[in-house]
Amino acid sequence: MVGYSQLFKVFLRIGWLSFGGPAAQIALMHRELVERHGWLSEAQYLRALSLCMLLPGPEAMQLAAYAGWRLRGIPGGLISGGLFILPGAIVIAMLAAAYVAWGDLPLMQAAFLGIKSCVLVIVIEALMRLSRRALKTNLHWLIAVAAFLAIALLDIPFPLVIAAAAIAGSLRALTPPDIPPVSSSPGAGLWILLPGIPLWLAPLTLCWAAGAEFLTSLGGFFAKLAVVSFGGAYALLTYMTQTIVQDMGWIGTGQMIDALGLAETTPGPLILVTEFVAWLAGDAQGGPVLAATAAALSLWATFIPSFLFIFAFAPGIDWLAGRPRLSAALEGVTAAVVGVIATLALWFGMQVLFGGQTVALGPLLLPDPGSFDWRTGVIAALAAAGLTGARLGLHWVLAASALAGVILAS
Repeated sequence: MVGYSQLFKVFLRIGWLSFGGPAAQIALMHRELVERHGWLSEAQYLRALSLCMLLPGPEAMQLAAYAGWRLRGIPGGLISGGLFILPGAIVIAMLAAAYVAWGDLPLMQAAFLGIKSCVLVIVIEALMRLSRRALKTNLHWLIAVAAFLAIALLDIPFPLVIAAAAIAGSLRALTPPDIPPVSSSPGAGLWILLPGIPLWLAPLTLCWAAGAEFLTSLGGFFAKLAVVSFGGAYALLTYMTQTIVQDMGWIGTGQMIDALGLAETTPGPLILVTEFVAWLAGDAQGGPVLAATAAALSLWATFIPSFLFIFAFAPGIDWLAGRPRLSAALEGVTAAVVGVIATLALWFGMQVLFGGQTVALGPLLLPDPGSFDWRTGVIAALAAAGLTGARLGLHWVLAASALAGVILAS
């Protein structure tokens, strides 16, 4: 049996090395857990990955929690999943505090000019990569286009778009094939939800009872975000922008773009961008103490459901793997995520390249050509060449983009 100290050591290392987004993180864990230590077989690892992709939440973090659960039960899952999050959360908190203190300095603004340009390329690259994998049929293309129009033109809330996509996708599996019996029960781990859900909602209840309206609203939003978080941070940024920037006005558009840019430079799941956003919103509402409280609340509301999902459904993993309707629904959701990320890429492009300036063409709002920022265009082109042409590491390209922003802004 794997000891707790060894589990702690390995996942602490994974947590500090987990740069580059979910694909790189999943590959890193495969190398550590399957190839190097042999703690999971290839079949176990792939089944676990399939389960994590079915569930809302960051799949790489949930994969880490599953591995710990498989090795040492719920305590092991808490250790492995927690260590996957902790390094990035510490770095994000430090960056958020520094951003609040020095983010308005000309040098910082110039560096962010370059980082934003690089992030635009990263989002477009993620969109292209996901579309190649997700849009397998005409139905998937139809779902993706419908999701794009629903968000970009009709401003339909993200959870409704995801629900409709899951229903549309599941229609492909109305007559599921015969499935061989499995030994696991789908409800074997559901007992964890009885104490888990009240524990998850306890801080929100305390905020509500104390009359802390901002923290109650913030925590409630991130709790809702956690249970509809299909498609990763890129897809959720559109929903976050709808709520936090446009509806609530807690932070500005530029701050949202900066948040993703900084989250790209840190280890851990990209959804840690929620911690940065919460810190900025809290600081604007009441200073550093409220900022730290809001950030901690966002982490709790965002990640506790991911642990609960794994502990609840991992015991029935073989049963879940044999449900074609669930797989078809997931494919529909993934297709919709392509459309949602396309709206994010459009929004990013408008903000980064044109400063959000538009001109009306009938019912459409198009970018104003006169507001085009040639500096961001040049940096974005160089970042694209570095990432897709020269295939340089993300951190090198982000650093070079920040430096280019400083040079061009001087």
